[in-house]
Amino acid sequence: MPVKTRKAIAGLYAITDPHWMPEAVFLDKAEAALRGGARILQYRDKGDPWQEHARRRRQAGALRELCTQYSALFVVNDDPDLVRAVQAPALHVGAEDAPLAELRQAFGRDLCIGVSCYASLDKAREAVKAGADYVAFGAFFASPSKPQAPRVDLQVLRKARAELNIPLVAIGGITEDNGGALIAAGADALAVISGVFASEQVEAAARRFAVLFDHPRNIPKE
Repeated sequence: MPVKTRKAIAGLYAITDPHWMPEAVFLDKAEAALRGGARILQYRDKGDPWQEHARRRRQAGALRELCTQYSALFVVNDDPDLVRAVQAPALHVGAEDAPLAELRQAFGRDLCIGVSCYASLDKAREAVKAGADYVAFGAFFASPSKPQAPRVDLQVLRKARAELNIPLVAIGGITEDNGGALIAAGADALAVISGVFASEQVEAAARRFAVLFDHPRNIPKE
């Protein structure tokens, strides 16, 4: 993929959630996150892709335009058909979803593809070999979005940083108070859902995460 797109995997990685973003305020909240400094915006909607096709395409298309306006990277979660429909520049998939080799064959090298690896360095190594542009680890902390997700130790992130030469994304219960430790351990980007979109002040919440990359807090001493 283009080097400049891979370099775009850095900073606040905001992920939409219909629970916190009903349609009436969906775009307003998304734009507020971008104004606050989100550098990546992922469209994540687990509704039925067939029954909700028109809404999903409408929302994704609008987000793509917003991201272009704010010079942010737009990512679609786990929906290659939607990527095609709105010409999204990036796709995020789980380690058990469509094989990366098939996605590369279908989309070529221009599409940015990220892969969730949870707590597994082996999955991350496999993803890198298959052509992933970034890998994500988590959940590092409990979160409202996935309260039962297994916890991942910071050491996984440190080992990945020492070994892998691609961007690393951390996800799971991230707050402005614990995000600095993840950055210090090697995260290039912090993926956040409720920490941004559950706030009544989305722009301010996004800004608090964005500034962590300039002034990380809560960094543990070695």
